[in-house]
Amino acid sequence: MILLLKDTGERIIPKEMKPTNGMLLEHISRYYFATPYAYGRVLDIACGTGYGSQMVAKTRKTEVTDLIGVDIDPETIKYAKHHYYHPKVTYQTGDILDGTLKEELGQFDTILSFETIEHVPDDREFVEQLKELLRPGGTLVLSTPFGQGRGKPSGSPFHYHQLTEEEFRNLFTSFTDVEFYYQRGVTIEPKRPDIHYPIGVVVCQK
Repeated sequence: MILLLKDTGERIIPKEMKPTNGMLLEHISRYYFATPYAYGRVLDIACGTGYGSQMVAKTRKTEVTDLIGVDIDPETIKYAKHHYYHPKVTYQTGDILDGTLKEELGQFDTILSFETIEHVPDDREFVEQLKELLRPGGTLVLSTPFGQGRGKPSGSPFHYHQLTEEEFRNLFTSFTDVEFYYQRGVTIEPKRPDIHYPIGVVVCQK
């Protein structure tokens, strides 16, 4: 089951989904992939119902000092607080395109952003905002589905658009140590020839 909340798009609720649900497994696999990169202060932007934030905090309890899960929807944050509590995790509402977010939250050593960029009208501004929230030397792990490109229909009523692979890769030219990975099902790997990958994943440092 996907919980559809007002003006926010798709929401994953693991407790209401079968453990073999493909969409659930894809989402969880992205958090598993990102877990080794999480350290210090961590921001999970568009954290949704909070299952991933809790997972990272549990798995990296000695490396993570605190984790803030931010989502634009108050109902979703209320759910996260109730169902996915962890002593190192704080959930709060917020908008990544709000220019005051850095002043409010400070900067982070690690930022996680999964399946979020397609939900904002300006992907370039989105990445710049993430970079502002990242400390020098900090790590960003981000994923998004590929599509027809910026400004073109995506086939989803919740997505402004879905970037092409080239557009996606060009968003991170100002970062250092940029590594691109690709997801098909639960597998996240370097690109291999003659394989269609619907989702791109980037790991980069400021």
